[in-house]
Amino acid sequence: MSSGVSLEYIENYIKSLIGESSGILKELEDYAKENSVPIVQKEVGNFLDLLINIKKPKKILELGTAIGYSSILMSLSSKNDSNITTIERNTDMVNIARQNIEKYGFKKNINLIEGDCLEVLSNLRDKYDIIFIDAGKGHYNHFLPHCLRLLEDNGIIVSDNALFRGMVASDKLVVRRKITIVKRMRKYLEMVSDNKKFITSVIPMGDGISITVRRD
Repeated sequence: MSSGVSLEYIENYIKSLIGESSGILKELEDYAKENSVPIVQKEVGNFLDLLINIKKPKKILELGTAIGYSSILMSLSSKNDSNITTIERNTDMVNIARQNIEKYGFKKNINLIEGDCLEVLSNLRDKYDIIFIDAGKGHYNHFLPHCLRLLEDNGIIVSDNALFRGMVASDKLVVRRKITIVKRMRKYLEMVSDNKKFITSVIPMGDGISITVRRD
């Protein structure tokens, strides 16, 4: 089934190039599928793997943990050399993620904080090389000021679901009950597309991702 962001045959071809996961990631993917838990799409996970191998970040901040799939993926990509802080407000997801992080041996590398992202962000003081936003889609524009404060000067912000089933790009696709999310996501993309402050690329991959860095 197409995400609405790119043509289905293109999505299927790209996924076929990536191939099947194995080991820990395959187990987590199977659990997510069986229990209808949304995790990053395969091509987005592959992009994160690529980015981490290029950037070699020491510290990563993730907004939105779910079952811990993407934080574990990023830790594996860094060969457990990155310290990852991940935030999740859903208690059920927090419990599952903590079990997975402990079960697969990532307690030293992944710090899971339970709470509302905006509240937790306001109390963080560390600087991060990569910030991955995959939490409440209607709040990316609210997260941004905090993320910029916490981002290293040469850091990267990666935002998933940036095109939100194609609705962000076309009013014809907007579902009435999603109007607020779409308006706020458009606002976020307008903010990070400020050419004087940032370089941002929006890629029609998965559900759409945006990659943002500060201009020198």
